[in-house]
Amino acid sequence: MLLLLAACHKDKPEPPVQGQGQTATGHGVYITNEGNFQWGNASVGWYDPATGQATEDLYAVANGTGMGDVCQSMCLHDGKAYIVLNNSAKVTVVDAETFVATATITGFSSPRYFLPVGNGKAYVTEMSGNKVRVVDLNTNTIIGSIACAGVTQELALAAGKVFITNESKLYVYVVDPATDAITDSVAVSRGGGALTSDADGMLWVACTGGGGTPATLYRIDPQTVEVANTVPIPGPRKSPWRLRANGTGDTLYLLNGGVYRLSITDAAFPSAAFIPANGRNLYGLGIDPLNGGIYVADAIDYVQRGKVYQYAANGAEVGDFLAGRIPNGFVFR
Repeated sequence: MLLLLAACHKDKPEPPVQGQGQTATGHGVYITNEGNFQWGNASVGWYDPATGQATEDLYAVANGTGMGDVCQSMCLHDGKAYIVLNNSAKVTVVDAETFVATATITGFSSPRYFLPVGNGKAYVTEMSGNKVRVVDLNTNTIIGSIACAGVTQELALAAGKVFITNESKLYVYVVDPATDAITDSVAVSRGGGALTSDADGMLWVACTGGGGTPATLYRIDPQTVEVANTVPIPGPRKSPWRLRANGTGDTLYLLNGGVYRLSITDAAFPSAAFIPANGRNLYGLGIDPLNGGIYVADAIDYVQRGKVYQYAANGAEVGDFLAGRIPNGFVFR
């Protein structure tokens, strides 16, 4: 019995690596790693495609301590990286190259995604609390809230408006950044999450469906605030997410078990995956805006370190490297 208990005991977080900070310079990609829930081992890695060198945890090396619990997302803005730590209920601000921490924004319930909206201001969506937070980027403090029931997810600024997906509602909400008020909405399926823009300035939303609504891709015209086109996602339903566009904005990619690819002019969802899962637990997706390279993260078992697979734009596998635990996304610079 003692041996069984010891085998089931949860390991403590590994101590942070000490030493000189690894800088993130030139063209490369940050890898956001959620870490294990309540283990405090969230991290942001860096991969240099020119050298093939991967660094698992920029923050711990630069600051001599761990970053926090559950790295949900990250946003680059004005030479800084804003790291959203969901379970730690904070946004950590670091220098984008050295990753030395410069500020911490607190007062959230369960933050999800961060978007600068102009005039020294940003919005942060929340998993709980039924509101979107308004942040002053000069003081790094919350200065207001926008009431919005449900689980708000990704955001995009288009045509002078902010579009916000909502996982638990049947709408994409539209906010005026000048007044911090919801002014309109667009009807979609349930499960709206991932959001991206295309070459024509249109917005695309991936909805997982549920509650009697189908899994669907919606193309929204931000000028008219109306649905311009829909692409149904046939079953069996696998929960499409991580919707991304390439650098030219003419091709979309998303996870739906494997990696699916379609043109923004396609009327039907592809019948087969562009990159099959092949038994892997594909959890994160990124498209290099410079060369169309595809980065796919495998969370494996959600406990051990994950792995990132690289593919060329034509789908040919290029290589792979280890990431932190539960890699969920990529940010290119």
